[in-house]
Amino acid sequence: VQLQASGGGLVQPGGSLRLSCTASGNIFSINGMGWYRQAPGKQRELVATITSGGSTNYAGSVKGRFTISRDNAKNTVYLQMNSLKPDDTAVYYCNSNIATMKSPFYGIDFWGKGTEVTVSS
Repeated sequence: VQLQASGGGLVQPGGSLRLSCTASGNIFSINGMGWYRQAPGKQRELVATITSGGSTNYAGSVKGRFTISRDNAKNTVYLQMNSLKPDDTAVYYCNSNIATMKSPFYGIDFWGKGTEVTVSS
């Protein structure tokens, strides 16, 4: 199983970006999906998560500005980021809890390689 993230880049403060992350491989089912970020010199932190049923959870610092969504048919999770601030600068990682064909009743956490977001004027 692999997670491929894309959509990062350089954006000015107040701008928007949309991140995507697609899971591929020997997938039986996908449970929760989410986005985390790690700024230079800081620990990785949760940004947003979404369950298989569509329930969402956000870090307080992004609530009202970021929106997480998923397309189950495409095994893809999205993060729409609006009103970006310099403090949002980080490498963003996607995470998915996936049951594989080999272990269909046991979910395993998989991580993407990360996509860099820089908010700067």
